[in-house]
Formats: sequence, structure tokens, C-alpha cells
Amino acid sequence: MEPKVKAGIWVSMAIRLSDMSGRPAAVLRKGDPDSGGILAVLRGREGVVVLSQVRDAEGRPAWMRGTGPAPVEEDLASAYVDRQVKRDPDLWVLEFEAPDLLPPFEARMI
Repeated sequence: MEPKVKAGIWVSMAIRLSDMSGRPAAVLRKGDPDSGGILAVLRGREGVVVLSQVRDAEGRPAWMRGTGPAPVEEDLASAYVDRQVKRDPDLWVLEFEAPDLLPPFEARMI
């Protein structure tokens, strides 16, 4: 099992990587700085995708498309984020400009 990085540190790294690649990013909602989960909202030309941080069967960090395999409209993405925040008030919500709907950070998808 890989060691866990504190959420606040991971968020800072992701925002910096996004800035370095010329893609605007913002923290929409601050969560628990130590162990909060993370949602990444990717805004692209074809719509919006929300990635949810998860762990795989071996405990390694990974990401899944919480809003499904295809991009969705803004209202569906917002509703998904709202539901997740109600379930877990410690969640961080980040937003990235991602014309290709790819995250600006390393993301192993499951």
C-alpha cells in the first residue's frame, strides 16, 4: 500500500501542475487538509467530467469518472458534486480548464 499524501499538499501540487501547463485551475471548495477526498471538475470543449479520487483493490490512489464515461452538461456535474459533498463534508472540489478533458496531473483511471 502506497503512503497517503495529505489532501492539502496534493491540492497545491495539482494546482501548480495545472498552472505550469497553462491551464487555469481553482479550488471551489476546501476540504479537510489532512485526509479529505478530492473531486476534480474538468471543463472541456465537449462538456464537463467530474473525477472522483478512489483507491484500487491494492490501496493505490486512482481516479474514476464519477459522472460517467461521456462528458455531461454543467447542471448534471453540479448535481453530482452537490450529492458527494452532502455525503462527505470533508471533500475538496477543484476545477481545471481541460479542453481535452484530461487532468493536468498524473491520474490512473479505473
